[in-house]
Amino acid sequence: MNVGVCYFPEHWPRERWQTDLEQMTEAGIEYVRMGEFSWSRLEPEPDALDFEWLETVVDGLAERGMKAVLCTPTATPPKWLVDRHPEILQEEPDGTVRAFGGRRHYCFNSEAYHEQTERIVSALAERFAEHPAVVGWQTDNEFGCHGTLRCYCEDCADAFREWLRDKYGDVETLNEAWGTSFWSQHHTDFEEIDPPRHTAADHHPSRRLDYHRFSSDSVVEYNRLQAALLRSVNDDWFVTHNFMVSFTPLNPFDVGSDLDFAAWDVYPTGFPQTTPGTADTDELRVGNPDQLGFNHDLYRCAAPGEFWVMEQQPGEINWPPITTQPADGAMRLWAHHAVAHGAAVVSYFRWRRCLEGQEQYHSGLRKRDGSADRGYHDASVAAAEFEALTSGDVDTPVALLLDYDSLWALDEQPMSPSFNYWEHIQTYYSALRGRGVDVDIVPPSDDLSTYDAVIAPTLYLSDTELASSLSEYVERGGSLLLTMRSGEKDRSNKLHPTTPPGPFADLVGATVEQHESVDGLETMVQYGGETYDYRTWAEWLADEDATIVGEYTTGTGTGRAAITERTVGDGRIVYVGVWPSEDLADALVTDLLQQADVEHTDRLPERVRIAERGDLTWIFNYSSEKITIDTGASFQIGGSTISEYDLAVVEGSSTEITVEHNS
Repeated sequence: MNVGVCYFPEHWPRERWQTDLEQMTEAGIEYVRMGEFSWSRLEPEPDALDFEWLETVVDGLAERGMKAVLCTPTATPPKWLVDRHPEILQEEPDGTVRAFGGRRHYCFNSEAYHEQTERIVSALAERFAEHPAVVGWQTDNEFGCHGTLRCYCEDCADAFREWLRDKYGDVETLNEAWGTSFWSQHHTDFEEIDPPRHTAADHHPSRRLDYHRFSSDSVVEYNRLQAALLRSVNDDWFVTHNFMVSFTPLNPFDVGSDLDFAAWDVYPTGFPQTTPGTADTDELRVGNPDQLGFNHDLYRCAAPGEFWVMEQQPGEINWPPITTQPADGAMRLWAHHAVAHGAAVVSYFRWRRCLEGQEQYHSGLRKRDGSADRGYHDASVAAAEFEALTSGDVDTPVALLLDYDSLWALDEQPMSPSFNYWEHIQTYYSALRGRGVDVDIVPPSDDLSTYDAVIAPTLYLSDTELASSLSEYVERGGSLLLTMRSGEKDRSNKLHPTTPPGPFADLVGATVEQHESVDGLETMVQYGGETYDYRTWAEWLADEDATIVGEYTTGTGTGRAAITERTVGDGRIVYVGVWPSEDLADALVTDLLQQADVEHTDRLPERVRIAERGDLTWIFNYSSEKITIDTGASFQIGGSTISEYDLAVVEGSSTEITVEHNS
């Protein structure tokens, strides 16, 4: 468990570099990330490479025992390269070219850009091949940021046609899979098929889904190109990439197959401002713990091994609508939250506030004049605390399934103004974390045999292979919770000819008679002798071979089945036909955990979370109220009273801990 920082020596006079490195050493910083936006400094003119300045800083790190993480500079191709090869620029769906002037303006399918990528990455890697301070690389930076993952240029059109040929073999197979008889969209040749550019009405959902898949695959291939180049020079380097929070267009599990571990960029006070609803005071000061925890767990599972936080918020940030100052100690709180979920390194972005460019109002660990800012103190404290703690593994008894194909398909046809895949899956994640349970977030294709319980929210696209896999898991003793809108469509985004949950019907023992979106309606359901609210979506279930355990008590569906359960082999399957309220989600999850014999805590207070790693358990207070801890375990950090926006660490199990608000 170590602390790092993101440094931009090219922004500062050369005579300042040694002072910066000395202050990093004093703060306990182990890793320094550099170079992700520096192509124009590394190659100010065509074929005029200048790596000396970067090597000088890396040498300084080596002298002080610190380690360098270098980045390929491909997120920001310089102006001279754009002028030489304007074909590398992306295009909007309406044909507008995304011009030079910001970042991420290149097309992932540009052959010219692939050639330039090979040239600059190879040259950089070879220059630092034997340097003892360089331990690994970050490829590019935040693939797809600013809505740049999907491009609609001619290079993409050609690549999409080839992708379709590889997938379908012949155009008639494509026509059958997509269902192109609708609106006279039949194709006679792959050459007829363009990207889903601007059109008068909605695009065909099957075509759109395949373009989303193709666009994600294009990034996978581009990242694979860079990873292979780096490993061909020095196979001892690690290769990673920094992903973003709950990012829809890119499947990180696919990218992760070419990484040694995944990393992601953490900005807690900004994230709640980008999601539905209004961020409250606590979220504006420290963020939402479950939003952070969900992404920690996602990227821990996205690639083998550990995960890193490559960019950690150091203070106030420039990009959300409200640029609040984080609460006292927040930058330390976030670092501990990451390592409790399994992070090996927490790297703060950035070292010093920049005096120029688009990010002048983004703080750093040091102020604009070079003096220490609030984050520098927090980072120093966290570094010292990590050094005194013993790291271990995160042991997870429960899996939460995340399916990007279903996410993309539902984005096209949500069928409700409030339906959001991320929010729905987060409902169950929060319920699990509210019971102190550690969670893996994995794709449905993963081996689930090691988990005591599995929650599968909205497996919208499905086939018999997935149904067989889940049935086998249950029959062998697993506990599975499957939710609304599962089994509606096939892999091509067409409705199954059988009623939902389609291929899962035999496992569930029930089918969906009717469904409705319920925004603005009264919504109540009875479960376990209690009445709960629900939202957004409702399915009326026909219990063919299952037990009804939840019924509607309001609306047209009053008296109809909403939740069913069934024993299959040595296991149990629960089907939930509604989007549950927090209380109902807690009741469903608690019953699942008890059925699966998964140890859990009493329900934790709102904004209080527990995470277990090895022999240590962290207790996080993301609320503005003090909390009291009752435990027989020994405290490694903090004590039985945890102040607002603070934490404690004990040596012992999470189930030995009870928490109460101390108002």
